[in-house]
Amino acid sequence: MRNIELLVASLEYIECHLCDELKTEDIAVACFCSRSTLEKLFRGVHHITVREYIIRRRMMLAAKKLSEAPGTSILDVALEHGYSTHESFARAFERVWNCKPSEFRSAKFVELFPRLSVPFKKGADHRMRIKSIEITELYDLLTERKNCWFIACDIRHMMSINEISRKAGDLAILEQMRRLTAESGEDDIVFRIGGDEFCVLTASEEKRYAEALAAKVTALNGQAFSYRDQAIPLSLYTAVVSVAETRTADVFEGLQSALTDAAHKFAANAPVQ
Repeated sequence: MRNIELLVASLEYIECHLCDELKTEDIAVACFCSRSTLEKLFRGVHHITVREYIIRRRMMLAAKKLSEAPGTSILDVALEHGYSTHESFARAFERVWNCKPSEFRSAKFVELFPRLSVPFKKGADHRMRIKSIEITELYDLLTERKNCWFIACDIRHMMSINEISRKAGDLAILEQMRRLTAESGEDDIVFRIGGDEFCVLTASEEKRYAEALAAKVTALNGQAFSYRDQAIPLSLYTAVVSVAETRTADVFEGLQSALTDAAHKFAANAPVQ
């Protein structure tokens, strides 16, 4: 229980001071723990350092700013998000998004690194199951589109990609996001529901629209993305689903259940090696 309380407190402190001069030591002092304890917790739960988590969150907010206010200068965005120079900001941005800030202005924004939170239920199993559930205005969208269809999407053999390197895994997730945003319609909303799980909330009540979109995404299976000098094939599986609930937690549970079923079907139909 102590670890959960510490994680909740540290995530809250980071969000409150995200664009300030923020050091791991400051977070540890505010949470009444040692730096080594905090680092160990973040590596165990998020598989990254505290500093890497902060950078990802800052770059998520910066990307949102560039997408929603394309007239804002990159230096102003850098200063707003804790960077003193264009160069240092651009390096951090490219490490996270794999493109330059100037190239992101025309991109369809997806909340790739949403604020994390810890689901808490009294008497529940408190192992670290962290979900990306802080999606801006998602509840309103779910209410408005309660009869629309979802396409849930996951990466096949993600563990094998992560075994190459964690950076390769990050690039796979970026490529998955790009495929979904490229194929989705102008009014469709792409968002992240888990580590390598994404979803498209369509603007259509027609199931065949969602099925056609899912087919476009899976038609790209086997195409490779580049990691250093290595071409890594990426394949996705999808689930087309309608979720009657509008509560965010219930919707996410339904989407992830649909993905689990899709994964089992894929495994059952996969050719024997």
